[in-house]
Amino acid sequence: MSERAKNCTSSGVPLEETGSTSFPCPGCDFAIGRSPRCRNQGVIYICPNPECKYQGP
Repeated sequence: MSERAKNCTSSGVPLEETGSTSFPCPGCDFAIGRSPRCRNQGVIYICPNPECKYQGP
């Protein structure tokens, strides 16, 4: 992974809040960002890499 995500992949909110996280996509290592709200609610994310489109909770 080259860099950390700056916004939540699901909601687009900035990852400034405690509990937010950034991790590599399991499908392609692209940076995935998750806000605490989306993590807690299990909101689906889709990898923003057009060649991957991996989906996760």
